[in-house]
Amino acid sequence: MRIGRILKIVSIVLGVIFVVILSYVAYVFLTYHRIDDNQILESYTKGEVKKQEVSLNTEYSILTYNIGFGAYSSDYSFFMDGGKFSRAYNKQAAIDNINGSIKVVKSKDTDFVFIQEVDLKATRSYGVNENEMILDAFQDISSAFAVNYDSPYLMYPILEPHGKSKAGISTISKFRIIDSVRRSLPIDTSVYKLIDLDRCYTISRIKVENGKYLCLYNVHLSAYTKDESIVKNQIKMLSEDMKSDFEEGNYIICGGDFNQDLLGDSPSIFHTPTLEENWAKPFPSLLLPSGITVAYDLLSDELRGKLTPSCRNADSPYIKETSFVTMVDGFLISTNVQLNSIETIDNGFLYSDHNPVIMKFQLMPVK
Repeated sequence: MRIGRILKIVSIVLGVIFVVILSYVAYVFLTYHRIDDNQILESYTKGEVKKQEVSLNTEYSILTYNIGFGAYSSDYSFFMDGGKFSRAYNKQAAIDNINGSIKVVKSKDTDFVFIQEVDLKATRSYGVNENEMILDAFQDISSAFAVNYDSPYLMYPILEPHGKSKAGISTISKFRIIDSVRRSLPIDTSVYKLIDLDRCYTISRIKVENGKYLCLYNVHLSAYTKDESIVKNQIKMLSEDMKSDFEEGNYIICGGDFNQDLLGDSPSIFHTPTLEENWAKPFPSLLLPSGITVAYDLLSDELRGKLTPSCRNADSPYIKETSFVTMVDGFLISTNVQLNSIETIDNGFLYSDHNPVIMKFQLMPVK
């Protein structure tokens, strides 16, 4: 009798656990959704944007920076890279890292800025509105923001769940953005879609004095996917849009976090420790359309050898001598954009697992 009662209680408890797990799985899959493609983004203007048109034969600057949702101080490791943590250490740490990133960006005073992994409201960054913090720090700018991560509450890791996240990518310009659109990239359709972002890129257009447009593509391509064809399909889609804009005589600058080795041979350039499985595969430049090139490919071997890496592996705290590093951040440009210089700002991965990359360029007259 006693044993029967115990078995009954155990079966009830197991049944409740089963129902809870089943309900959670249903919640995750039923609330999963993708944002519609070709979403028109509302440009945000702060202050007085006096600059309306980009001039020809004039040097400008652009910076791209993945700020790692404010978690990745140099001593931080991330669970999806094999590290320990799934969230920022605490709310103040997230605020401090974002403020540090803002300070770095503002110190360069570039004409255009691309920022990735900007949380609007997320468990992992304790509800800090990072986009609001960033925009509050700038005056007289035009900006566009697109969500690329809007996930249900993820219960993994069990002891410190990654939680619910809403985040995106931000484009900031000293020139008025005429229009901006969000393009949804192809992503993994397996269960990995639940941990990958709702990948996208944005196209923001700015007038050029000759009647054409400077088309700014802000990208953050897939990282956590087992299907390599996903990344190739993403680049093919991106290439089609860039080709169309370029054939209309417009100027193309595509920048951000490509999650692929833009140098193609970063390990040999940076003499970095090797990984058993190097997630930063060489960027497939052959997929790019005619007239579009990786900016680093325009550098001499001497200048390539002097570059600083833009990204570290976050499986453990950063140690310069032993951490794996690579170059996944940078720019693609059209042939009517003249590259004057490109360099990584060596920030020692102080506020993010990425260092910002800055490029100086000028637009050439259409022949």
